[in-house]
Amino acid sequence: MIKNLKYTVIFSSFFIFLYGCGMGADARQFPPDAESRVKKNIEEGRGFRLFDEDKKKGSGNFDFASSNSLWRASLDTIDFMPLASANYSGGIIITDWYSSNTSSSEAIKITIRFLTNEIRSDALDIKVFYKKCASNQNCTIIERSENIKKELSKKILSKAAVYEAETKVKNFKPYKGRATTDN
Repeated sequence: MIKNLKYTVIFSSFFIFLYGCGMGADARQFPPDAESRVKKNIEEGRGFRLFDEDKKKGSGNFDFASSNSLWRASLDTIDFMPLASANYSGGIIITDWYSSNTSSSEAIKITIRFLTNEIRSDALDIKVFYKKCASNQNCTIIERSENIKKELSKKILSKAAVYEAETKVKNFKPYKGRATTDN
């Protein structure tokens, strides 16, 4: 029993040691000085403040779908189309069939699936479906991967980059540093 406990303690100590080493962090992205790291994190909105005078009493800080730049940019880009489903937690937006006033026999449907929250070219999986009807009951639906997917992706990513930059500017709080007392 004690022998098993000894091995368990050694084994778990090893994993705690590895976890504490910060495996996976890139040291080049962080300043070597602790005070500089604190300043950088707080200015970028990643800091933790216990008694922040800027916060209003009694209010919480909640992250909604509107705080995700990629999600907001996607909704803004396809805002002219009716939505069939928009599930933030599931990471998918599905539009309803949409047709312009000029052609009621053709319609388009777009599905946007979010693969990551990062603003990158491979963050979105966009599918575009076309429906063409010869009569009310004789319709064909095909998926096309034409320029519209590339243009949608480009427009969404550029809007998301703008939203992300605006959020960083809004969240920026200058670091006031530690209060020093001279004796």
